[in-house]
Amino acid sequence: MNPSLEQLRRIRFFADLSPSDLQNLQSHTRLHTYQKGEIVMHEGDRLPPCLHILEQGQLHIKKISPKGKESWVRTISSGEIFAAPAVFGDRMAPATAIVAIKSQLLLIPKATLLATIRSQPDIAWQLLEEFNQRLQQLHNTVHGLISEPAIVRLARLLLCEACLYGTQTTQTGDQLQIQLSYYQMARRIGITYEECARLVKSISHIITYQRGGKIHIKDWQALQGLAEDENATIDGSE
Repeated sequence: MNPSLEQLRRIRFFADLSPSDLQNLQSHTRLHTYQKGEIVMHEGDRLPPCLHILEQGQLHIKKISPKGKESWVRTISSGEIFAAPAVFGDRMAPATAIVAIKSQLLLIPKATLLATIRSQPDIAWQLLEEFNQRLQQLHNTVHGLISEPAIVRLARLLLCEACLYGTQTTQTGDQLQIQLSYYQMARRIGITYEECARLVKSISHIITYQRGGKIHIKDWQALQGLAEDENATIDGSE
């Protein structure tokens, strides 16, 4: 089925399109609904030449090693682009996408996207900004794995996720909208599950962790200070 005009307007790249351009985009865009636990794509799948946008919901992106080990890469939230190689690369799915909650995906054919960009060139700049931000995040991650203490990487990860996905105020502090398990955090910052659990407990005066990956930030200033201290150590951590 086709999305509504309102659903397309909620995607920031298309918010400023003229009514006629938006209607043309609508007529060529397909809306797909997935239930929790469904797999949108497997790593290595041949993808249709379409821009993939998560209109609503949440996806977990995972990679599988040659030996079958599964690694959590990141979480995709509403409004985000994913599976970029479908339009900008070899059309091979770079990872496996699993639906975390009921979600709706937009598929925009490459030809339609290019026609829309010709009508509204600013869209191209917005797409470049999106991909540049991801490259910068990747650079920071690689740099951190090489040179920064694990506790600093952990603090920066939490600040980054708070910025990307937001927080909500609760009685025990500001809760991250995204849930992060010990395993997910450990994979993101390049340490073991056990070390991640130990680090989180060591800064219980700054954050609290609840079962299921609910994280509350109690002291933003202390967390920011930890993220900026490249020589920080906690109980003998690296």
